[in-house]
Amino acid sequence: MGLIGAARGTRDTEFLELVSGHTGRLYRSACLLTSGDTHQAEDLVQEALGRMYVLWRRSAWTGGRHRVEHPGAYAHTVMVRVFLAQQRRRSSGERPTDLLPEPEGREADRTLRLTLLDALGQLSAKDRAVLVLRYWEDRSVEETAEVLRLSSGAVRTRTSRALGRLREQFGDSLAELAVH
Repeated sequence: MGLIGAARGTRDTEFLELVSGHTGRLYRSACLLTSGDTHQAEDLVQEALGRMYVLWRRSAWTGGRHRVEHPGAYAHTVMVRVFLAQQRRRSSGERPTDLLPEPEGREADRTLRLTLLDALGQLSAKDRAVLVLRYWEDRSVEETAEVLRLSSGAVRTRTSRALGRLREQFGDSLAELAVH
């Protein structure tokens, strides 16, 4: 196999460990970004991991100038950027589905989840990405700004406006949905 083949084998093993450790979180975030379209979410995760693999194979991510200290977080960054690029290219006539896989015994949350997914689907792609990164991924304003290539002020403005739109849609009914 030789020295180069062994190095590639090690990198492939490291990449597989990254994938197995982060695919679940990537998929859940992708479901939120796509407003519950599980097929599109799977495609989004696959595309992001495919792009990361190409970079992973090209560079020695364990050292050198291409070092990435948090590959899992970088995978989320790649996925959000892929999502936004797809949204710019996507036909305005396409609508995501409102179905999200539910774990057994969680019927009480189903109405709330579907309502929230529908509300997220009403937001622009960037507003949706801001909310997912800030509140689902629990990223700071600065981290969100870096991922979306926006200023911190723009992230704060988008967050405020997107939350305002959600409040307008829900009014007082969100508290009622959360109780049931």
